[in-house]
Amino acid sequence: MLNVIGSLFLSLLLLSQAAVAATEEDPWEGFNRSMFTFNDAIDGAVLKPIAKGYKAVTPNPVQKGVSNFFSNLGEIGNITNNLLQGKWDETASSTFRFLINSTAGWFGIFDVASELGLKHYKEDFGQTLGYWGVSSGPYLVLPFFGPSTVRDGSGLVVEYTYIDETEALNLNRDDKLGLMALDVVDTRARLLSAESLIVGDRYSFIRDVYLQSRAYDVYDGNPPRKEQSHEGSVDGSWGEDSNDDSWSDDSWGDDEAFSNNDQPEETSWSE
Repeated sequence: MLNVIGSLFLSLLLLSQAAVAATEEDPWEGFNRSMFTFNDAIDGAVLKPIAKGYKAVTPNPVQKGVSNFFSNLGEIGNITNNLLQGKWDETASSTFRFLINSTAGWFGIFDVASELGLKHYKEDFGQTLGYWGVSSGPYLVLPFFGPSTVRDGSGLVVEYTYIDETEALNLNRDDKLGLMALDVVDTRARLLSAESLIVGDRYSFIRDVYLQSRAYDVYDGNPPRKEQSHEGSVDGSWGEDSNDDSWSDDSWGDDEAFSNNDQPEETSWSE
């Protein structure tokens, strides 16, 4: 499965280079719009109706518990990436959040750690690469996963290869697939309300929100106003470093449908 994901990502890079350049930050817009349309069609036909049904029949306390559970599992990745970035206070906070919510919070169903004042620090490997100076690269829409960049797509492959948050639960393959499906549906359900914020061209709106919020996350809330473009340089740099990002994950008590900076949260789908 992991080999398939890696091969798919490499294939996307090769296909993308054939797309017609559109903008400095989105040189593969032709390919990206086609992939956006593909994701949107699947979302409208399958995922969105399921998410609406889930939201309609599932009591709010249960939805909250499910979101808390997955947010707590995500602390494993947060611990790893905060540690890789040398953020000791954030690493400690993520570690204690996981320990407290996994025990006193009944496997993370209740966000006890937030009640105790422990802040949620969402970090992924794409952010870690950005922290150490790896530029974002061109904007890239991935099939099923949605908005990304070359750097963040690479980080996604690394995380799927080396960080399996469900290992802590000792589940079999079928249980893992079921848990993954529930995570996707829960995430999509939480994003339903954010769709009302989309104005104008859906593709451009989602792209711009992704890139801006991602820059906010990578630079810990202090993104540079404008990175100088390296387009046309011969050193192989990708270009603007600040224009990249994803709708960040949420946890109850921290950031529900939006992150602390009131921006829409990360999604695997182009809604």
